[in-house]
Amino acid sequence: MTWWAVDVETTPERREAVGAWLVARTGQAIEERDDGTLVTFATDEKAAEELVAAVSMAHHAHATCRPLAPVDWSVRWRDGIAPRRFGRLTVTPSWIPAPTDGIQVVLDPESAFGSGEHGSTRAALTLLERHLHPGDRVLDLGSGSGILAIAAASLGASRATGIEVDDDANDIARANAERNDVGRVVEFLTGDAADLAPLLGPADLLVSNILRTVNALLLPAIAAALRPGGLAIFSGMEEPEAPLFRAELAAAGFTAVEEVTDAGWWGIATRRG
Repeated sequence: MTWWAVDVETTPERREAVGAWLVARTGQAIEERDDGTLVTFATDEKAAEELVAAVSMAHHAHATCRPLAPVDWSVRWRDGIAPRRFGRLTVTPSWIPAPTDGIQVVLDPESAFGSGEHGSTRAALTLLERHLHPGDRVLDLGSGSGILAIAAASLGASRATGIEVDDDANDIARANAERNDVGRVVEFLTGDAADLAPLLGPADLLVSNILRTVNALLLPAIAAALRPGGLAIFSGMEEPEAPLFRAELAAAGFTAVEEVTDAGWWGIATRRG
């Protein structure tokens, strides 16, 4: 299969709205380049051309598509992945010997998001390691490779449940959970976090490593899923988005506990009122 990239140029004022539209339309994360271009992907030329036409009509954005060179992702996903330390916790790929001290999570993300190499994941892991208490019941929204739910279980959570829209990612996450011998306390469900999260509470701690616009839309469901006084960790946002999301958090009744930044990505731990 030859995948196609769709490049979308828009104004800084419209970029966030266009990005949210692309995520909703494709069900995929998007890449934002340094020049502000938004990049998403399609499985074939027809789908790419249809997406170009749709985004041009919906947002009057300039969009083009291009074929991508075939890549063997069964091997390519390993590029650049190395052990990462987060306080007591170390995340290590399976083909590199794990350190003998502290708590280890051995993880192969394959095609799912979440390896510890992205600043947003590292911010979430940093806050999770600092704020999780043994025995906590944890929800992980947009769980991807399972890295955050598995890390929570490894740190002593009594139960960790990941929610993900991509069933293929959940297969990868379940394999990673078994690899770390936490399959008995970790589960991964396929579906919409807005619908599932309130049904799975009350949780002591919830982590949501997703786009800011999606995090904002999920705030009512997150509040419903947490016990009173429960902790919610949000990541997936760049530093300039912090003031916007702080205001949205305050309006939803969340109080800031700690903030971290990593390579331009911002994460925040908050307390439900």
